[in-house]
Amino acid sequence: MVVRVTADWFRDAKFGIMIHWGLYSIPAWAPLDDAVVRVLSQGGHSPDGDPESDPLFRNCYAEWYQNSYLLTGSPTWHHHKEVYGDRPYEDFAGDFRAAVEGWDAAGWADLFAAAGARYVVPVTKHHDGFALWPSRTPNPYRDGWSTERDVVGELGAAVRAQGMRYGLYYSGGLDWTFGNVPIHRQIDVEFSIPNTPEYARYVNAHWRELIDRYEPSMLWNDIGYPAGGDPERLFAEYYARVPDGVVNDRFMSEHSDIRSPEYEIRPDIDPHVWETVRGLGLSFGWNRQETAAQLLSATELVHLLVDVVSKNGNLLLGVAPDDRGEIPAGQADVLREVGRWLAANGEAIYGTRPWTTAEATTADGLPVRFTRRGDTRYAIVLGAAEQLHGVPGIDPEDARRLGDGEGPATAFVL
Repeated sequence: MVVRVTADWFRDAKFGIMIHWGLYSIPAWAPLDDAVVRVLSQGGHSPDGDPESDPLFRNCYAEWYQNSYLLTGSPTWHHHKEVYGDRPYEDFAGDFRAAVEGWDAAGWADLFAAAGARYVVPVTKHHDGFALWPSRTPNPYRDGWSTERDVVGELGAAVRAQGMRYGLYYSGGLDWTFGNVPIHRQIDVEFSIPNTPEYARYVNAHWRELIDRYEPSMLWNDIGYPAGGDPERLFAEYYARVPDGVVNDRFMSEHSDIRSPEYEIRPDIDPHVWETVRGLGLSFGWNRQETAAQLLSATELVHLLVDVVSKNGNLLLGVAPDDRGEIPAGQADVLREVGRWLAANGEAIYGTRPWTTAEATTADGLPVRFTRRGDTRYAIVLGAAEQLHGVPGIDPEDARRLGDGEGPATAFVL
């Protein structure tokens, strides 16, 4: 594999949306415990200890419902017993297929465009193995373990009609229809990949089918790749089909175009192109328990985006549709407010690169982040500001404000 430069479209885009919608959106439950998020935000794993003290035992990721309800004694195990009794996870497929019948792809795409997102990455298959397109390579252990409606294809058409790029998430590392469930400890996740020739053939076939059918701008793999899968050959075929395609680092191969930490930010400018991925709340999938207290506010989200962009990164934000396939109002309101800010201040975000310094502080203590486009610099105050006062090396008279000085942050052209 020749050394590649990460595609400009990705470096220019800055803000993307990831969508987790699947069978787990029917029970849509997880404890409001942020242990998993805290561990991931520090770029590490939980200690090797008692499974009942492990973050996975009280996993806040609702999309992991199948694993969580199989952990005897866990909060999700208790919840499932109380609400569903002995009903197996597989039974949620019927409820989900009913939701898919009424799903509106254009409505999602309209909202994401209004939010100012420049690319969208839906989950095509999560760890439960259920596929959101009618694959020509069916699951060998579960009959009909996919949607009949082509959710992946219809969403792609709607997203591209709005001028956004379209990438695809696929769980290459985990598929619980092939076994290795439940996973008791976070440290064991990477050792739970089904490393069999059968699974390698299955994953290879799926990724090639996704590339052939949808020509995604991005391959967003998760949790690694099965032994014998030969991701390097897959990449070569992909780049031949999509020359400006982007590959994330979660194939766990020698090659990647970007690094993809989870709930993690950088302390300073990273010379490597990176993309932090996180949910609007604690979970990527919809969790009925989450309220505004768990969700990022529009102000927090704008501040996060500005900070990430100033340090050479993109933000891929997880949005969680409900059991009917609708984006809950609390999430939609935040997205629209962020979109309004980007409409006024996007010049300081889209298409920019890091300046020599990422951070500063105003005279009254407000954080400042810097970006640049060619010879033009931008200073973005994380708060409302009339002028740019007290920033070393910057004359306030040379700073032109982009917006009205109100809202989550104030951008200045220098």
